[in-house]
Amino acid sequence: MKRLLSTLIFAAVFGAGTAQAVEVKTPAAPKGEQVWFVEDHTLPMIAMTAALPAGSAYDPAAKPGLAAFAASLLDEGAGKLNSTQYQTALSNRAIRLSVTPQRDWLVVSLITLTDNAKDAFQLLGLALSRPRFDAEAINRVRAQTLSGLAQEDEDPSNVAAKGFYRAFFHDHPYGHPIDGTPQSVAAIGAGDLKSFAATHWVRDNVRIAVSGDVDEKTLAGLLNSAFGALPARAAPQLPPVGRLGQPGVQIIPMPVPQPTAVFGLPGLLRSDPDFIAGYVANHILGGGGFSSRLMGEVREKRGLTYDVDTSLDGYRKAGIVVGQVATRADGMRQTLDVIRQTFADYAASGPTDKELADAKTYLTGSFPLAFGSNAGIVAQLNAFQRADLPVGYVQKRNALIDAVTVDDVKRAARRLFDPAKLTIVVGGSLEAAKAPPEKPAAAGTPPRSAAPRSPAGTGGKTAPRR
Repeated sequence: MKRLLSTLIFAAVFGAGTAQAVEVKTPAAPKGEQVWFVEDHTLPMIAMTAALPAGSAYDPAAKPGLAAFAASLLDEGAGKLNSTQYQTALSNRAIRLSVTPQRDWLVVSLITLTDNAKDAFQLLGLALSRPRFDAEAINRVRAQTLSGLAQEDEDPSNVAAKGFYRAFFHDHPYGHPIDGTPQSVAAIGAGDLKSFAATHWVRDNVRIAVSGDVDEKTLAGLLNSAFGALPARAAPQLPPVGRLGQPGVQIIPMPVPQPTAVFGLPGLLRSDPDFIAGYVANHILGGGGFSSRLMGEVREKRGLTYDVDTSLDGYRKAGIVVGQVATRADGMRQTLDVIRQTFADYAASGPTDKELADAKTYLTGSFPLAFGSNAGIVAQLNAFQRADLPVGYVQKRNALIDAVTVDDVKRAARRLFDPAKLTIVVGGSLEAAKAPPEKPAAAGTPPRSAAPRSPAGTGGKTAPRR
């Protein structure tokens, strides 16, 4: 039985369908939540993704990480069920519940067999409306979080990313790490967690996407059991974002052979008329994998990195272009110079006709693949909901991309990719560490050869380092 349940869940997540379009319904929710629904009886499964206004941007200034801490405890006991009992209830029914705190949202995903849907949605509702926040669970999750933060402090990519967001967003809550700091996590107590859940795990502005083996009438009851008991209040408003960026290079010294740079510039809000053109422009510059300009210049022509990429990210209060690259220590300075020059060339000249045609082909051709499973459908739909897009965007999206012209991309590139505006944070250094001087040989000791000794079995050659 368990093997059958796992097989069905695998199919729900990784189904092979590639539907060109889905019929998205917008049923009236029992308590006024925004619901997008795709009815699909192919498999006896239901998938749901919901977003609550409870991301890290709502953390108190003195306690970053509170939203993520509370999210980590969502499946650690609720109502009369302690942590073990709650997780056993999920496991025995093959219910997959996952929670992801983002900067704006708390994203909750649920996958269940149709036969277990009533229990699945009730268990979620219990967790959201009656969390326990037991001392044992708090202490265990705190220890896990502190261990994770300590590991991140040794990783140049994490160090650079945290430094970048702090520099780019300054004092805005978007700038603090989602999981907080060791000091803030150590200071968070049960009272903080209960207060945050009471004021942010609320019904107003909840975005819900559901796909699977259920009809509208049954779905209404399921959603009521999951969200109906939440307080009918709005979460506090996020503060506006002021100045974005801190142009220049900041170094966070780390003794690592392969430093990482995180770099970025002000982007576009999702509501900006140039957003679609900017999305295509970013794909050509750094979002298109091996076909992107940055990959061609930094990796293929110069062999400076294994991967370099950029993305155009939208938050509720700000847009941002952000990228990342890792290279050997003695190559970081050159890598950043190449990135700046590539940005400058692209902003000045825009794309070629072929680059634009290739980008459109990929972006429109890959889009239907996101709708090949119930889990994929709800993930995609909920992302559109979080961006405040209308339900009809699903059908219009590819046509909007096809309508982008070279001039549109040139205009967006000029707006987005000015290298003078780049904020760059490096975890590591810009130079290779100098080897310590050798001690003079003792009298009568023959000098050592400058050539390194070959490792055994390599035929006199050393393996290349990535």
